Amino acid sequence: MAAPPAKTINDLNGNWIMNKSLSDSSEPVLALQGIGWMTRKAIGLATISIAVNQYQAPPKAPNTSTDIVTHIDIVQSASGLSSTTENRCIDNTFRDNSDWLFGTVKSRSAFVSLDEVDDEFLKKGWLIEGEGKQFVKSYVESQGNGWIATQIWGFETIDGERRYCRHVMVTKGDERVQIRLVYDYVLE
Repeated sequence: MAAPPAKTINDLNGNWIMNKSLSDSSEPVLALQGIGWMTRKAIGLATISIAVNQYQAPPKAPNTSTDIVTHIDIVQSASGLSSTTENRCIDNTFRDNSDWLFGTVKSRSAFVSLDEVDDEFLKKGWLIEGEGKQFVKSYVESQGNGWIATQIWGFETIDGERRYCRHVMVTKGDERVQIRLVYDYVLE
């Protein structure tokens, strides 16, 4: 289902399922990230869903500020596999995370405008639905496998419908892979 008008980068709350017919295959990205063949095949066959909880609160460590920032906590599930968790503070502060799929990483996230995005693939195709910082930029560095993932999150019009999307670029040394992920909103 297309994203309802009320869903914006400031309210991603709810459940979303990756639309595999509109998304690019995640196989090349996962391969570059060092994910094994069997796991890549299982992910390719699985239904991928994300449960998003977006809210305002003081930032998590290491930032000790009492200022209120946006948090986007995501549980990503793939049918038949263990889930992963992305807990993001949108304050551009590096934080460490570790999970069974991607290993140990450090990441930071911030609201950005397209003027702040340098890469053409990450920048193209987005809906501009107002002024200011309408996108989330997520930057993740692997601490053991040498890859860097940069994502831009926002909304696009695809086949005439407004969709929540992520443009993902992963680099490792001189190698680069990019994909677009498209999500359907799930009514509860």
